[in-house]
Amino acid sequence: MTVLITGTSGFIGKELAIALHRERDIVCLSRGRAPFDDIPFVQGSFDRFEDLRGLDRYDISAVVHLAAVTGGCSEEDGLSVNVLGTRRLYRYLLDRGCRKLITASSIAAVGCLSPDFMPSELPIPDDHPCLAEDAYGFSKATVEELTRYFYRSHPDADFVNLRFGAVVDEQWTLPDSDTPATLPFVQLAHVYVSDILGALHSVLASPPKPGVRICNVVGPEASCRAPVTDALNAAFGERGSPCDLSYFRQPGHERKPIYSMEGMQREFGFEPQRRFT
Repeated sequence: MTVLITGTSGFIGKELAIALHRERDIVCLSRGRAPFDDIPFVQGSFDRFEDLRGLDRYDISAVVHLAAVTGGCSEEDGLSVNVLGTRRLYRYLLDRGCRKLITASSIAAVGCLSPDFMPSELPIPDDHPCLAEDAYGFSKATVEELTRYFYRSHPDADFVNLRFGAVVDEQWTLPDSDTPATLPFVQLAHVYVSDILGALHSVLASPPKPGVRICNVVGPEASCRAPVTDALNAAFGERGSPCDLSYFRQPGHERKPIYSMEGMQREFGFEPQRRFT
């Protein structure tokens, strides 16, 4: 298959393009200059149909859609770029026969960028509903809903939405403090880029399975030095009393991820490998 990668001027996109180029036919789409001399590249934005026409000569069977406006974006940008732009991209690809569409969603889709966020359960499941009060998290959850809409009209398509944690490079280490000062559900859910690449490889290699799947992708443990119960209790104080932390009190679960990874394990046989130091 020919795999389209959007956002190849970004951190994850560059690494993925290098890794996939060794084993697959790929084409890169990015607003920046061509990041590689030997990999097919189209300069343009995924949210502009006239730019997408530059892909016409490629027979694209799968897409890894990484490009987006990121956390802290305005409501206008979140909806016009992330949501409507993805609609344009996926409409273009579906009309041309692409049937495997992998979207970089975010753990922010549940609402964890809002200071008052409390999950409905812990560990936070793959299908936790959107409680976002911020434009970025809402836009990511809305893109997931967009894939459900497209699946209803294209029931032979395979949509996979990967809710990435806070992605860090391989040199990142745990902070010295045991207590996340703010937004603990983000600060405790880092993931190394090597595990992001491993997850994407697993999804691309999986047999077609029409439908819509949403999977968390975080590290193999919570990114804190203290037990999760201590970190969350210290971050929230009395406000955290409604949270059921019993899972993290079980022997061997003291530093388990706060986002469940059951979906990636069940659907794609993937488990993150790189532990935090």
